[in-house]
Amino acid sequence: MRHWSAVLVLVGGLLVVGPSLAAAQQPAPAAGSASSVRIAYIDVQRVLARSSAGVAAREQLEREKGGMQKEMDGKRQELEKLRDELEKKGPLMTADARREKQETFERKRRDAARMMDDYQKELEKKEQLLLQRVLQDLSGVIDRVGKERGCYLIVEKRGASVLYASNEADLTDEIIRAYDQQPGAKGPVAPGASPPKP
Repeated sequence: MRHWSAVLVLVGGLLVVGPSLAAAQQPAPAAGSASSVRIAYIDVQRVLARSSAGVAAREQLEREKGGMQKEMDGKRQELEKLRDELEKKGPLMTADARREKQETFERKRRDAARMMDDYQKELEKKEQLLLQRVLQDLSGVIDRVGKERGCYLIVEKRGASVLYASNEADLTDEIIRAYDQQPGAKGPVAPGASPPKP
């Protein structure tokens, strides 16, 4: 049986996979051997979900989100108290006092909505920075594993719109293991935060 290694060719804007002439002249490696996989893929979302750095990044974001949520809960309780006061005591207040209380309520409601929006943007920014740091570290691991495995090409499963791939071409778990074994793989530290104490 002759082994055909894939060559990627750009034809009319489409990426076409075809056999390499040089590969046609080489003897075929044993079926299922690591050297037979020349084009591989990884699922970056799975790496982020299962690697120690990805888990640490997610936990860090959840802690920050919890702190923000606690502050927002305090604002919500303050607004509820003001609203209840307006409903119960409003009819007994003078028109000026009621209007002033209503304006205070509306101002605090707008401030809370603005704060919620700011927190959301801040969380998204921090998430991007943390994920960017994880992906930057990950690219070195992917490069090393790809060279060790003799891959011609490693694609991201979702971003490359892989329609079919055999399990032998999936390097995700190997990438996670290699990533977790590198020095300092405990997880990223957010900008401005101090690293966790050992």
